[in-house]
Amino acid sequence: MTTYENPVLNADWSDPDVVRVGDDFYLTASSFGRAPGLPLLHSRDLVNWTLVGHALERLEPEEEFAAPRHDGGVWAPSIRHHDDRFWIFWGDPDQGIFQVNAPEIRGPWTRPHLLKAGKGLIDPCPLWDDETGDAYLVHAWAKSRSGVKNRLTGHRMHPGGTSLLDEGKVIVDGDRIPGWFTLEGPKLYRHDGWFWILAPAGGVETGWQGAFRSRGFFGPYEERIVLEQKDTDVNGPHQGGWVRTPAGEDWFLHFQQRGAYGRVVHLQPMRWADDRWPVLGDEGAPVAVHRRPALPAQPPAAPATDDDFPGGRYGRQWQWTANPGAGWATQHSGDGLRLTCVRSADTADLRKLASVLTQRLPGTPSEAEVDLCLDSTEPGARAGLAVLGDAFCWIGLERAADGTVRLVHRFAEAAADRERDAGAPRLAPEGRARLRIEAGAGARCRFSYDTGDGPHPSGPVFAATPWRWVGALLGLFAVAPEGPGHAGAATFTRFRITPLQPLRSPSEKKRADV
Repeated sequence: MTTYENPVLNADWSDPDVVRVGDDFYLTASSFGRAPGLPLLHSRDLVNWTLVGHALERLEPEEEFAAPRHDGGVWAPSIRHHDDRFWIFWGDPDQGIFQVNAPEIRGPWTRPHLLKAGKGLIDPCPLWDDETGDAYLVHAWAKSRSGVKNRLTGHRMHPGGTSLLDEGKVIVDGDRIPGWFTLEGPKLYRHDGWFWILAPAGGVETGWQGAFRSRGFFGPYEERIVLEQKDTDVNGPHQGGWVRTPAGEDWFLHFQQRGAYGRVVHLQPMRWADDRWPVLGDEGAPVAVHRRPALPAQPPAAPATDDDFPGGRYGRQWQWTANPGAGWATQHSGDGLRLTCVRSADTADLRKLASVLTQRLPGTPSEAEVDLCLDSTEPGARAGLAVLGDAFCWIGLERAADGTVRLVHRFAEAAADRERDAGAPRLAPEGRARLRIEAGAGARCRFSYDTGDGPHPSGPVFAATPWRWVGALLGLFAVAPEGPGHAGAATFTRFRITPLQPLRSPSEKKRADV
């Protein structure tokens, strides 16, 4: 294949940043309040990516993330390679700017180091100037925490990344640029004798990508819009990172906000014009199809989704909705994920549960399927397969007070504080079920089940919704009401996500039949 199609990562890999080390490219993204955090993706051609790990095993302080905080945690990280180490900086809007580092991409990664404490400090990016030996840091502001936005603050930084050397100075004030608002997500570079800041503005759904340059780090900076929607269907194309290949080609990876699917990742060609400004995409418009980077051909690859849970272990694609507790998932000699029915006062609201194991909803129509056995004998214990956002819907099994197991299908709207039935409960005599969600166009989800007598549809269509900043998630959970003692467990086996075939028009179907 000589071309690629966007998006190259068609799921919620929010706020991507990228770095090249030798022949390898590495990408990280926002993970907000989920654990483990700071996903690490690898590619050799900028088109095919695999998930190789996470840099943040647990969020800190741990007690702050014992319960879900879907709009907190890790915001817009930057990844760099300096002094033979990988570095990732990110902003926690409620705590400040952190960094971790490691000798290899797979670690071991250091514990988070708080570089700058404060509310609303987000989107940090470091720069080590190889010409002078100086180090710098730039960051943006979240108005929801600080009352300030639309400006970028710069600092001198200790070369060891351990501290900042000054109080900071506003180096770009978006309020002084006509028409610019919500300036954020800066990425800092040194190129051609200039300091460059690539930063988006205008909001995630409607904005654009800007470029700023100055001869000195603290300014003054001049600006230009270098990527915007124009007449394409790629809304708000912005916030990402620039990378150069060994052959000298320049490329830019950025996100597009797609509702329940979250922020999917596009790859844009990049060149430097005669006036020494960058040109992204097709003369500043996003490309849908383009020539591949001049890099060695690679086999097709994508972050894993399927899982057989060998030995009870779950794959890298799964994240808890908060820091996990001990014993939530137990290892054993066979295949299958054995989740403890964690006791909670919030069994009627999945959004409040820390013990939901999640992965990203695919950005194309897909079917998710898993087999479930409810082993718990605790009345009220339940387990299932969910689509989780600021509204949620799930299908699964529940132990009734009379000891029977019932197939249940429940949902809650965004404003509701507890779930209600989406389909009529029915007996599951063997305590087992195959659960299925067909997520069609527009993330419209149809639920079905098989308790041994064939597949049955359940309930109406459920339109998946995002959380704030976060796309909808697929989730597995097991929970039980509050009470003493162990509440048993549930076992999930053979989790699969398969693409749904697009519906054909009657004329297409007739031609196919002929």
